[in-house]
Amino acid sequence: MTSVPTPLEQPSRPLNRNDYKTLSLSALGGALEFYDFIIFVFFATVVGKLFFPAEMPEWLRLMQTFGIFAAGYLARPLGGIVMAHFGDLLGRKKMFTLSIFMMALPTLIMGLLPTYAQIGLWAPILLLLMRVVQGAAIGGEVPGAWVFVSEHVSERNTGYACGTLTAGLTAGILLGSLVATLINSLYTPEQVADYAWRIPFLLGGVFGFLAVYLRRWLHETPVFAEMQQRKALAEELPLRAVLRDHRGAIVLSMLLTWLLSAGIVVVILMTPALLQSLYHISPTDSLKANSLAIVLLSLGCIGAGRLADRFGAGRVFVLGSIGLLVSSWSFYHSLPTRPELLFPLYAVTGLFVGLVGAVPYVMVKAFPAVVRFSGLSFSYNVAYAIFGGLTPMVVTGLLKVSPMAPAYYVAGLCMVGLGVGGYLLVNRR
Repeated sequence: MTSVPTPLEQPSRPLNRNDYKTLSLSALGGALEFYDFIIFVFFATVVGKLFFPAEMPEWLRLMQTFGIFAAGYLARPLGGIVMAHFGDLLGRKKMFTLSIFMMALPTLIMGLLPTYAQIGLWAPILLLLMRVVQGAAIGGEVPGAWVFVSEHVSERNTGYACGTLTAGLTAGILLGSLVATLINSLYTPEQVADYAWRIPFLLGGVFGFLAVYLRRWLHETPVFAEMQQRKALAEELPLRAVLRDHRGAIVLSMLLTWLLSAGIVVVILMTPALLQSLYHISPTDSLKANSLAIVLLSLGCIGAGRLADRFGAGRVFVLGSIGLLVSSWSFYHSLPTRPELLFPLYAVTGLFVGLVGAVPYVMVKAFPAVVRFSGLSFSYNVAYAIFGGLTPMVVTGLLKVSPMAPAYYVAGLCMVGLGVGGYLLVNRR
């Protein structure tokens, strides 16, 4: 490693107009990119019927379709590590812009792909290839975005910046849900299967290229620019330094990623389907309640980041985990007997899931600037590939034992949050 002193973070100062512009453009781009990544799941059923043989059993078709969806998660670590490597050596902005281009192009192509009836086996192969590129892109986007915004503001506003960016990512899920609802409302099932399923993907491609254009107006982070000027960049492979010198930060970041990924997967992504299958709540009410929960989640992310700036992340995780434990248990426990509480309790639970807005606050501070992108990206993407993939299977397995399985799993996450919060309080972070 270089012997030049580590560059200072941004000096303490209030947010200015350029900061708000950077946060707005970054959050908007994150929302549009996350929309591109998530829209596949809303049309998984129709895509499965179009891209696999008609004679294939339904269960096998769905399994292969969701396998293609999961491939995006498995590609995250490799894409994230490679892009983070160059982000630590060549600049944050270059990778920040490249990631969204790598998301927009395959999304647009997916909307133009010929089906199995037209080109046979090449249809699912091309679909899988596009999904892998998407996964690599999102693997670089999320860690890169947190690093980018945190290095543009002073240390006293790190939590607010990261929370705002995280809120933008969750807003992308909401946008995908709303577009899927709109498409299924405007077109008949036959029209959706014929051509209308392509519209959200084509729209996502347009969204993505718009975000690429908007990011032209962003500037390199002052922290990286200073490291370049002082020739204080890593002199060895950044990931090697991370694995050798920052193992404690890796473990902490992976635990926080488990909390973030599993909380969103269970409460936001899995619960609408469970509401319909277990509690026979209509798809319309399920999606409306889910949309409300996502809005409160986005607000909670911003609030958690701001509170972390003011009171420290330790208190946020302790109090937020207690709030999530109580609200989620009440929500899932009330579903069989008090369906009229669906909207308010789902909204409150979504708000407390927003404690994940404080996760990047801890992660960006856990690694020094010279290897920050690589350290955060490795920890986040490897943990997300593991927990993001395993969580649905664990919860589904627990459902065979009890319909309260989601509540049990979230309660376990809250114990992780309390443990991390206690550790941060002891270490005054």
